[in-house]
Amino acid sequence: MKIVDVRTWAVKLRGDDVYLGAATREASKQPYYLRPPWRSLYSDRYETMIVRLTCDDGTVGWGECLAPVGPEIPQAIVDRLLTPVLLGADPRPVRPLWARLTGLMRERGHLVGHQADALAAVDIALWDLAGKASGLPVHALLGGAFRDVVPTYVSGLPVPNDEARAALACKWLADGATHLKLHLGHGVERDLATYDAVAATGARVAVDAHWAYDLADALRLGRALDERGAWFLEAPLAPEDMEAHRDLAAALVTPIAVGEAMRNRYEFRQWLQARALDLAQPDVGRTGITEAMAIAEVATAHHVPIAPHHSVGLGVVLAAGLHVAAAIEAMPAFEFQPGPFPVANRILTAPLPGGPGSFPVPTAPGLGVDVDITALVEDL
Repeated sequence: MKIVDVRTWAVKLRGDDVYLGAATREASKQPYYLRPPWRSLYSDRYETMIVRLTCDDGTVGWGECLAPVGPEIPQAIVDRLLTPVLLGADPRPVRPLWARLTGLMRERGHLVGHQADALAAVDIALWDLAGKASGLPVHALLGGAFRDVVPTYVSGLPVPNDEARAALACKWLADGATHLKLHLGHGVERDLATYDAVAATGARVAVDAHWAYDLADALRLGRALDERGAWFLEAPLAPEDMEAHRDLAAALVTPIAVGEAMRNRYEFRQWLQARALDLAQPDVGRTGITEAMAIAEVATAHHVPIAPHHSVGLGVVLAAGLHVAAAIEAMPAFEFQPGPFPVANRILTAPLPGGPGSFPVPTAPGLGVDVDITALVEDL
């Protein structure tokens, strides 16, 4: 069994609404824009990079990375740097091939960033191929599933004000959700007012501060969340400031959640050893399946649970995340994104079932999904 073809797509699709809601969008004529006070660039479309690996026996493996802006960048890495090594390779020994691929640019300082994103997509496709070749779902190849159903939490209430957020929270609770996460970072008092409005619905509530605070304000917010019994506080400080996260975690009862910006076990190990996070959030679209499982083992050795991050990734990376979530013992919940979910399913030949409360774990060989190539056409 040999890989004979590698094809990539930079995908840009429109949904019924933009990610996190139009109310957060800054007026701009550019394809990418800011949403103050958040630092990151965003797109009006759901952007991703899809990889297809085809073998000489006709077996196809699908992969995807988290590429919410500029999917052409990891696409170029796959096309120019990874494809020459993949062609002719047997995809079934995934970990040895993963080690070879990660070594290509490692000594040049490219084990993270866009290189890691490109590697993640290829790694997911390799696991899909290995599962199909063996007739087993990916979670079985990872050692078995701890659960048949993955619990989820609803991420984001993308409406303009707290009254509307509380009403939307009630809708999600009626649909089976029990836990919600707010995307905040708008100032301590304003964030607490939003928290209180939504927590009054009876939901267990977490706060994503989108890296917006300095340590002093993060402490003020965190201590107030301690009093309220918040579920967790995600990304409160600048993503590179491990020491400040350590100080914050030591001062609070509310767990500090971090991980979406990290790509490998070495980064997570530093944060775990420093006790700078209480809940690890790797995203399989940035780590790949191989590295996600390594991260989970490192976290387990530090008695830190894994709640996988998932944002605008589409159907392939969602399926990969569910397999990983099933195969991790200490996994309280997987992130469910209501806005991207219909778009995620749009690229699949058969939709993934699931929603605000849980997802069944796929049981078909490989990832258990197939891609409709005709759905990968860019929406203008």
